[in-house]
Amino acid sequence: MIILFRIIHILVCAALIAVVMMQHRKSGGFTGSFGGGGTQADMGGTWQRMSGLTKVTAILIALFMILSIVQVIIR
Repeated sequence: MIILFRIIHILVCAALIAVVMMQHRKSGGFTGSFGGGGTQADMGGTWQRMSGLTKVTAILIALFMILSIVQVIIR
């Protein structure tokens, strides 16, 4: 079971690296990717305005964090 989580974790890490490397640089910096530069009225559709690669990155980051926490707990 632990080996399975580690293999999945390594695959998620490799996919996350690949997806981040494929993205174009945005002018907003780190906060621009999460909608930090907009006004409150603009914030309603942040998920809809994200590109496909940005959505995949957000999902892979969530999986990475969940797998990291699970591995610490089951250790």
